[in-house]
Amino acid sequence: MELARLVTEMQIVTAIAAAVLIAVAAIGTTIGFSIIGSKFLESTARQPELAQLLMMRMFLMAGLIDAFAAISVAIGLLLVFGKNPFLAEIIKVAAEKVA
Repeated sequence: MELARLVTEMQIVTAIAAAVLIAVAAIGTTIGFSIIGSKFLESTARQPELAQLLMMRMFLMAGLIDAFAAISVAIGLLLVFGKNPFLAEIIKVAAEKVA
């Protein structure tokens, strides 16, 4: 009974952690895209002749911001649907106690 309770609690904590991870990634990406877009428009308004160079650099930074979100979402989904390393450790310790 103790093992079942530990496994259930670990799954609950993992689901909450994955949800927080994905939410923070979404909020961070939204803020990052907002800032980078506003700075691009401001820079282009000040120096229109540099618009192509600024756009190239903006898209480079947008890709880096998006990579952060993609990695966070992938790790969150791995914790929920993949092999949970925390859960595996609980089962390993329980198996040692039984044996």
